[in-house]
Amino acid sequence: MYGESNLEILLRSAAPQHNVGKYVFCTVKNISAALLAEAVAIVREEEGVTLILPQAIADNQQLKYEYIAGWITLRVHSSLAAVGLTAAFSQALAQQNISCNVVAGYYHDHIFVAESDVNRALAILQNLGKGNA
Repeated sequence: MYGESNLEILLRSAAPQHNVGKYVFCTVKNISAALLAEAVAIVREEEGVTLILPQAIADNQQLKYEYIAGWITLRVHSSLAAVGLTAAFSQALAQQNISCNVVAGYYHDHIFVAESDVNRALAILQNLGKGNA
């Protein structure tokens, strides 16, 4: 099943959903099977492996982090080749002084914003295709 690539349709159909919980970005040199099983996302970098984890898991494993995020998923099935979606929502959030960290999955875009900004970010994302974001 191919994802949507028309930007107007993507914005109108974004359907942002808050994934309940608090999430953190941690880095480790080597990833254990236990952390691998709990990670929301994994990025391998030269300096180490970045994990996005539920805060409780990071705390339990005594992992350091600096940023506590809320996780929002755009429920529209976006094409990985779609042009402009990330730019549109990141600009709309930036205009309201909300930072975002984006992870693209095969089906959906996942946006991590400061936990304290989740409700404002949801409101902005819900209005993306309405012309008043």
